[in-house]
Amino acid sequence: MNRDTAEGKFDQLKGKAKQSVGEALGNDKLANSGAADQVKGAAKEVWGNAKDTLHAVTGEAHSCCSTQHSEAKQQAADTAHDVREKITSTAQNVKDAVSAKAKAIQCEHTHTA
Repeated sequence: MNRDTAEGKFDQLKGKAKQSVGEALGNDKLANSGAADQVKGAAKEVWGNAKDTLHAVTGEAHSCCSTQHSEAKQQAADTAHDVREKITSTAQNVKDAVSAKAKAIQCEHTHTA
């Protein structure tokens, strides 16, 4: 586990605690900050996992014999590309889900007020 992965897990835990406390106290700002910390932490954890994967694939590529080196290097590049695509797609999905939930909550409060 690298530093990004560990920090991501910590940020998620911190965010869950902040969100719970904020909701218990009726403090929307604190609850929203906690939700944001959870998203940030998830992104950091995914980034850390991607880096670990890239290092593992790159390490494999370097251990291959010279005839397989270019194939392994291309595979590592393809894997890194796929991981980056998955990260950005996941971040977009999380952003969309959080935005939709926030909008739904906002609409709820607008209709009940």
